[in-house]
Order: sequence, then structure tokens, then C-alpha cells
Amino acid sequence: MTNREYGLAALNMQMTDRVYRMEYSVLGHTELIKKVVGCDTVDVGAQREFMRRWDMCMHWNTLIYNTYLGPYVSSMGHAAYAEGGADMNRNMFSCFRDTDEVFDFDPAEKLPRFAEERLIADFDANYDAVNAWSPDTVNMTGTYITAMSGLIEILGWDMLLNCAADDMDRFGAFMDRYSIWMEQFFSALAKSKAPVVMVHDDIVWTEGPFLQPSWYRKHIFPAYERYFSYLKAAGKKIIYTSDGTYTAFIDDIAACGVNMLVLEPTTDMAYIAKHYGQKLGFVGNADTRVLLFGSKDDIRREVKRCMDIGRDCPGFIMAVGNHIPPNTPVDSCLWYDEFCKEYGRR
Repeated sequence: MTNREYGLAALNMQMTDRVYRMEYSVLGHTELIKKVVGCDTVDVGAQREFMRRWDMCMHWNTLIYNTYLGPYVSSMGHAAYAEGGADMNRNMFSCFRDTDEVFDFDPAEKLPRFAEERLIADFDANYDAVNAWSPDTVNMTGTYITAMSGLIEILGWDMLLNCAADDMDRFGAFMDRYSIWMEQFFSALAKSKAPVVMVHDDIVWTEGPFLQPSWYRKHIFPAYERYFSYLKAAGKKIIYTSDGTYTAFIDDIAACGVNMLVLEPTTDMAYIAKHYGQKLGFVGNADTRVLLFGSKDDIRREVKRCMDIGRDCPGFIMAVGNHIPPNTPVDSCLWYDEFCKEYGRR
């Protein structure tokens, strides 16, 4: 079987002889790729060979980022993460002066509207480009600014939290108006050629929900149900991603009709395996801090922990749930790969 066939099997809940992977940010770790592939420079060919050797069966991808929000994007800045600190951003600003200005803003009217034909073409082009770049993985297109993540981009964290503290009902109405605007993308996704859709939405923090759970159930999950109805009617597979700890909402998200859950290490993967392991796929959830700071034995234990939870579930895909940044020691990455292959045998 090819890497892509392993990914399709997991997405379709078909048991395979071993667990394959979906890793994030690792393709920016040039020293690791050079070591694994045995090359002096990293090009597309080297990246593809690395992905093959590392059993990567899916490539995480979305299209709809804050570039689709027009001028209504606040900046929270960004710490250095990429090699050389190329992503450092110290420019911070908000598009809104106060909460009243936010509550008077109607995203459904003010944000850009796009012709459906244009959006379908955008999604198709994005899906084709990812397939051309990575032909041996399950590929996808989708949305990054789905609901809460869209409000984070528009408002920034400080203004978002001020709005929620000021008036939860008016903030919920703001979310509802945003979800009406966002629906155009799901209507187009349903008509695109991509069979797999990635839905990203950071709805929680590491500590869990930062708003009352009842607020999410009134404003976030009904929006998901509307969005996903387009995709399910078109026969699409839906993969859902949220950073942070969304254990409190696993049941809610599953009920919205997703096919696979992507999670960071703090979300309870054992709960997913116990309650949904024979129904839904899931991806995770080794902790990058173990690779960054742990010993070889620490990494072995972390991989074994994840594999012991997911190995008997046909839709399980292994991943370092919170990325493999380029400052991760190469030896630690190599040990991680070794143990994934050792403990991933079914």
C-alpha cells in the first residue's frame, strides 16, 4: 500500500497493518530532512521522499485564511517560530476602538462577498496545487477562519474577550452574523472537486473553554451543523481541527457530523478512542515538549502512550499534536520516527 492508501483507509475506518502519520511544520525542519533523505539541499523532491520515509499519509491544508476578510483583520503580533525567525511580527493593532463599535458591525454586510463560481474555482485550484505538490498523501482544502478563529482574526484576543465580558448576548449575535457570512464558503466547498474538507477553528485554550459552554452550544455548534450539512449532502469527508483542550466539546463536535478529529496533546484522546474509536478517525497526540526536552526513553514512553490508545482504532493516525518546530533536536525526531514504526505495528 502507498502512503495515500493508508490515509484513505484510516479516513474510511478500515484497519491496516500499521499506523501511519500526519505531521505539522516538520517540512520546515531542513536539517532533519537532510539527515533522513541524505541530501545537501531541500527541494520538493527531498520533501516528498522525507514524507514517504516518515509514513506521512495525509497533508493538512486549508485555503480560507484572513486574506478573505478584506480590511477587517486585527494584528496580535507573532513570536519567532520558523527557521531564522522569518515569522516574527511586532506590529499589533485592532480594527475596532471599543466594544460598541464591534457590536454595531455586521460581518454579513461588511465583509467581502464572493461569487460562488470564484470560490469553487479557488478551492479546486488549491486542491489541485496540493495534489501536484504531494501526490502520495490524502489531500484536502478547507477553511481556517471557520467561526471562533474568524473572530480572533477580526478582533484580536483582547477585544474579543472584552466583548464577551461586556455583553455575552450581543457578542453571540455578532458571532451569528459572522457565521452567516461564512456560510458562502461551505456552499462552494460542497460543489468543489475536493473529496476531503479540513475545518479548522480554535474554540478553546489549553485550559479548555474560555467562555461558558452554553454559549458555544448556542452559537458555535449550530453554525457547524449548518456548514456541515452542505458537505455531508455532497458526500465530503470532514476533518475537524482545534488547538487547545476541547475535551468538553468532543461529543458536540462529533454530533455535528465530522469524520475525523485532529487534536493537540491536552485533549483527551483516550476518551475519543473509548467512545468514538470505531466510528470516527482521530489524529494525535504526542506532545512536542517531549521531543524538545525529553530523553530517548521519554520519547519512547510518549509514543507508546499514544499508540496504546489508538492502535486498535482503524481511523487512528499518529502525529505530534502541537507540531515539530525546526528547533527540535534531530536525534529526538529520529527516535520519534523509530518508535512510531516500532509501536505502530498492528
